[in-house]
Amino acid sequence: MKNIEKMYGEDSIMRLGDPTSLNAEKLLVEDLFRSYTFENKLDIVLSYQMPQGYEDAFGTFDITAKTLFLNLDVLASRPRYEAFFYLLHELRHSMQYLHPEVFDVSIQKSLPYVVLYSGECFKLVDGVWKHCRLEGSEDYFTRAYENLPYEADANRYAYETVKKLLPGDADKLEKLYSAWRPKRGFTEQEYHVLFEKIDESI
Repeated sequence: MKNIEKMYGEDSIMRLGDPTSLNAEKLLVEDLFRSYTFENKLDIVLSYQMPQGYEDAFGTFDITAKTLFLNLDVLASRPRYEAFFYLLHELRHSMQYLHPEVFDVSIQKSLPYVVLYSGECFKLVDGVWKHCRLEGSEDYFTRAYENLPYEADANRYAYETVKKLLPGDADKLEKLYSAWRPKRGFTEQEYHVLFEKIDESI
């Protein structure tokens, strides 16, 4: 990451959407990906082909495929600090799944569970994602998603790392990070109940 940090600098203002710079920006993304995975000994691949159901997402990491998916179609019109934020967010997830022992217990407990705003939920069981749909309000599931310990950790890591890589974008990056910070909490007891419901429904 130290070598990557030297490459970017404060004046990194090209957009991925600029057709003259798209290939160059992809190379920077790929350099950052290679640097992170090498330093953290992560055996994963990078794909720009989003999986079904994630066509509008910025990115996602699938531990079952050991693949980080980054949506360049969506990020093409975004500034570099956003592309780096979402890339590093997903890279942090890969680290969480592949080296859970370095994270706290709350992250380890929540990692097998995925909760979407719609009430679609998943649990990782023996290397396979099991699916269920729970009843409840979008507000409830939004709070559950935003407060998941592994999501909060990935957002914080991405913010702190991109701030070092692109200090000239610190103010805009703060606004992006703030947009992803939960506005309301979700208690440990609420997670206990939610995870039990998922366990019973898969």
